[in-house]
Amino acid sequence: MIMNMNQIHSVYFLGIGGIGMSALARYFVYLGKHVGGYDKTASPLTLELEEAGMAIHYEDDLAQIDAKFLDKETCLVVYTPAVPQDHSELNYFFDHKFEIKKRSEVLGLVTNETFCLAVAGTHGKTTTSSILAHILKEAQLPMTAFLGGISEDFGSNFYFQGSEFSVVEADEFDRSFLRLSPDIACITSMDADHLDIYGTGEELHKSFRAFAARLKVGGKLFVRNGLPIEGITYGIEDDSDYCAKNIEIIKGVYVFELQTPTVLYKGIRFKKPGRHNLLNAIVALGMALEANAKPEKLFSALESFKGVQRRFSYRIKNDDFVFIDDYAHHPTEINAVFEAITEMHPNKKVLAVFQPHLFSRTRDFAEDFAESLSKFANVLLLDIYPAREKPMEGITSEWLLQKINSQNKKLVQKSELITEIQKQAPEVLIVMGAGDIGLEVVKIQKAIANEN
Repeated sequence: MIMNMNQIHSVYFLGIGGIGMSALARYFVYLGKHVGGYDKTASPLTLELEEAGMAIHYEDDLAQIDAKFLDKETCLVVYTPAVPQDHSELNYFFDHKFEIKKRSEVLGLVTNETFCLAVAGTHGKTTTSSILAHILKEAQLPMTAFLGGISEDFGSNFYFQGSEFSVVEADEFDRSFLRLSPDIACITSMDADHLDIYGTGEELHKSFRAFAARLKVGGKLFVRNGLPIEGITYGIEDDSDYCAKNIEIIKGVYVFELQTPTVLYKGIRFKKPGRHNLLNAIVALGMALEANAKPEKLFSALESFKGVQRRFSYRIKNDDFVFIDDYAHHPTEINAVFEAITEMHPNKKVLAVFQPHLFSRTRDFAEDFAESLSKFANVLLLDIYPAREKPMEGITSEWLLQKINSQNKKLVQKSELITEIQKQAPEVLIVMGAGDIGLEVVKIQKAIANEN
């Protein structure tokens, strides 16, 4: 069991720059604790944390750890599985018997005493939890949110408005979500992913079933219609318990009716493109309604939802040019992006830029990636972003490129990317990937702005 919170004076994070870790770090700062940590590289996120007063360094060096984090009686150490087992700081804390917890353990302990709303699924977690947090905030529920992306409504991946309710992403990576005990949960999708952890899609499905069994007594589980788990179903124009009907697109905005088990609500508006995002909105509304939030406040809040950074984010949106940035790193997500672009920007010249994420994911889903990317007539492929992995023989972007059947496809280096985009002169540019491609987006936007 974790130390008594009053006994904790400082919290040290190994991997503090991770999106989930940084949300917890902000939480402990909010509680008035000394917070600091290590990360492998500086990033815009770590710089924000430093500006918030956190002591962060970027070398595995015990000498750089502030003395306030070296008292094992008052310091909690939180680490992510991405930190290698031979990390000297991690081993120091283990050897000296500090209170050490994985991020998922701490999140479970922090949220267990709240009315917890947890969002699970291989896709859609961040957008769904961000919609849910936003509409609960606007409905004035006393809520704390831990998000897996930067909400454009909060300007952060953490939000505090009280501690009676919590909104969390239930992450299937490393089976982290099995540390949570939600009151209301949802499963948005169960596509095979993280096969480096699970081995097979069936093992992944077993883990989702184990997560469903973690609900508190009397808890409610929402499940996208068609998934092989029982629960309250949600969907679009089908027989779901919570269902969007009579959908129209008016000036780029979805206008629809929501049929619930008891009431039909009309005239609901939602601005984020793509049927996948509409599904995310439906389940967020369903979870909030089951938490007894007032419907009229939820619906007005949904219309004002701005989105999440790198989730179909419009960086430029003019009549003659559109630039969209998206975190898509799985074939299903690329398909969803293609469908959203086709629906919202039909008959335009589209250029897709994709940075594959992980050698293992590229290997495991190569045929599916090729099929998804082949839907785009014009494709620029970057080298694979390795993240935590070492290179695998034969698994390269050149190998993947050969499988893609686009009219115009090319492997490019990041240094050539802006020149190649300008040469191709697309009407719609979509940049996708979960690696460091996000850092290129600002450069691309500046270059295009300077052209005009």
